[in-house]
This record gives sequence, structure tokens and C-alpha cells, in this order.
Amino acid sequence: MVLSATTARYAVGIIDSTLVLTINSVGLVFEFVYLTIFYIYSTNKGRKKLLLYLLIEAIFFAGIVLITMLALHGTKKRSMIVGVLCDVFNVMMYAAPLTIMAKVIKTKSVKYMPFWLSLANFLNGLAWTTYALIHPFDIYVLVSNGIGVVSGIVQLMLYACYFSNKGEDKDDGDLELKPTGGHEIEVSSNGRNAAS
Repeated sequence: MVLSATTARYAVGIIDSTLVLTINSVGLVFEFVYLTIFYIYSTNKGRKKLLLYLLIEAIFFAGIVLITMLALHGTKKRSMIVGVLCDVFNVMMYAAPLTIMAKVIKTKSVKYMPFWLSLANFLNGLAWTTYALIHPFDIYVLVSNGIGVVSGIVQLMLYACYFSNKGEDKDDGDLELKPTGGHEIEVSSNGRNAAS
């Protein structure tokens, strides 16, 4: 949510890009719907945690807006600060699926790395990299999304190497719920549990 909000801020008061504003506004709406669904079905502990994270994000975003509006004068300084922040968050988004890469290599299985997520990451990075190269050239959009293209290529190459083994019958260290010992639970015809 911070990425979309910060990028929307970058689009509105700094580079005046309707496309960047539109895409990130739609992203904010999707994220808000997702968080609302999560909030509705979450436990009280999950709700409190969500509200705490949203409060931290709101404070962080308010700080960005205040600093760029009051302390930084001129579009060049504002675009540099907000652009670098957007790059940092964007790289974090693109690199997040790579955290599973060690597990994929260790298990030689793509069970935990969905193909469609990897493909979507690659195509998203490619689309934004292309946009950044079209007039007007935007270095901040180019850097993070160029890294996103490379990240997507790495994910797709890894998927190509291990796609034949999706890990259905390979033990990869996950916990499985199996009976431990000779006790089995059977359900009798009257619906009650009977231990054997």
C-alpha cells in the first residue's frame, strides 16, 4: 500500500503523469478491498496487527508528503527523494518472490514458486521499463522496473530448470500431520470417537 500511495504522490505533485496516477490509484483500491476482506475474516489479534501496520504506513506517508511539500522546494529535489523511495519499495516488491529461490534449488521443486506470479512480475517490470524509456524518460521508473525485469527473468529461468518436478511426491521438509504411535481414532456408527 505504501508503494502505491508513494508512487501516486510521485505522479501527482512531482511528474504530473496521469498514467502513473491512474495505475497506482487502481492499485490502492485493490489493496484496500483486500485489506477490508482480511479485516472482516481476521481474528482480533490479526485486526489489531493490521490496524497498527496501517497506522505506521499512514504516518510514514504523511511524513513523505510533509517533507516534500514543506522542506523540499523545486520539482527536481522532490522527484529525487520520492523517486528513490518508490525505487526502494518497488525493488522490495520485485525481489520478494526471490526469497523462495533457495528452497526451490534445495528441493529441486517449483512447488512454492507459482509460475503465474513469476510471469506477471516479469511482464509488469517489462511494461513499466518500456514506459520509462518512452518520452519523457524517467530514470526512477526505469531503475526499479529494470531490476524487476531481471528478477522476473531469474524467476522464469529457475522455473524452467525445475518445472518438471512440482514436488507432489517429494519430501521437502514440510511438516505433515501423521499419527505418532499406535493410537488411531475411529468414528463409530453413532458418530462418537472410539480410540483403539
